[in-house]
Amino acid sequence: MAPTYEIEQLLLAQPSVRTVAGVDEVGRGAWAGPVTVCAVVTDLSAPPAGLTDSKQLTPARRGPLAAELAAWAAGAAFGEATHEEIDALGMTEALRRAARRALEALPVRPDAVILDGKHDYIGAPWPVRLEVKGDAASVSVAAASVLAKVRRDAYMATLGCDEYGFADNAGYPSPLHQEALARLGPTAHHRLSWSYLDDLPRWRHLKLHRDPLAGEGQAALFG
Repeated sequence: MAPTYEIEQLLLAQPSVRTVAGVDEVGRGAWAGPVTVCAVVTDLSAPPAGLTDSKQLTPARRGPLAAELAAWAAGAAFGEATHEEIDALGMTEALRRAARRALEALPVRPDAVILDGKHDYIGAPWPVRLEVKGDAASVSVAAASVLAKVRRDAYMATLGCDEYGFADNAGYPSPLHQEALARLGPTAHHRLSWSYLDDLPRWRHLKLHRDPLAGEGQAALFG
């Protein structure tokens, strides 16, 4: 089923809501690179044909569709948190910062946000409507999912690191990525607090451990 405006229209029926943004992220489960969040607002017009959850689209289709979406959307903006921020702050705080950067960069401030998933990592001051599989149900979230995926994939491909296959795996686990890590160790783009280092005896000493008593936002490196 194609995404619809049902959720957007429910929110817009509230007197206090005039603009709704759909938000989605990509890169949460990667071993390298940033996490990227996209926020999209629309005028409720029909979206480009074939819009759906980015995971259901081939790379060959995602690129042209992203170009169509960028021209069609009433507003689209991106926010990112670097791998250094992820290591230092934890993923929840990194996502929050990336999402705030995206929302604050929109041409108009949204009154409500539709967020894909079941965990609100954005919080105040935006009223957030959580929607599991929102990238398949909501037009604005689906658009955000495609734009975020294409942007982050393109960035990861610029990093080189051919031995690790970033142009194909975008920093996510893959056999080539795992083999290169075991042989060459992490690059300057890898998240050093990730558990993949536990399985690499030769490079385990590089792992960054967040102090469990300090909580999100602080980390310490233990040899």
